[in-house]
Formats: sequence, C-alpha cells, structure tokens
Amino acid sequence: MATTKIESYAASTIQLARWSKALSHPARISILQILQERQACICGDLVDMLPLSQATVSQHLKELKNAGLIKGDIDGPRICYCIDKENWEEAGKLVAQLFSNSGDIPRCC
Repeated sequence: MATTKIESYAASTIQLARWSKALSHPARISILQILQERQACICGDLVDMLPLSQATVSQHLKELKNAGLIKGDIDGPRICYCIDKENWEEAGKLVAQLFSNSGDIPRCC
C-alpha cells in the first residue's frame, strides 16, 4: 500500500483531519459538550459525569488537548480544562466549509 504524503495537502485540510480524528469518539464529544455548557471543568468532575474511569477520561482529555480543541490549566494538583476558543471557532468554520458545498454534489445512485 502506498504511503500518503501528508505535506502535499493544504494546511487547513490537515488540520481539519486532525480535529476530526479527535472528535471520532463519543466520549470526546460528550466531554466537549460538558465543557461548552460549564465553560471549564476539573478532570474529577468529568469523571463523575461520564460512565468512564478516571484513566480513560484523562486519555480522552489528552487526545482533545493534543488536537488543540481544549486547554488545560494546572491548579495545584488539579487541571482545569476549557474549550480553546480560537481553535474551536476555526474548526467550526472548516467543517461548515466542507459541508457548505453539499448542493453541488450530483445524484449518483
């Protein structure tokens, strides 16, 4: 199988794929919905709200943070997470842009 040359794609396409991968698990979607609603949250609070172990929630938070969709500020022994507003808005624009051309798709089957 051929190796994809990632650098041959537009930076916005690469970024959208990165964010899409981070959004590809229902737990991460739930975490983002909670953070949107509450504006910020401690990992322990998220554990109490989700049917997942602390280690699993931490792994999902790590994925979201690595993708740049959330930020985490250390507050003593705890980390307070929130949506990264700038990246969140850019992700929304790129997703909207991807789906905005749906009227141009020809009927095929």
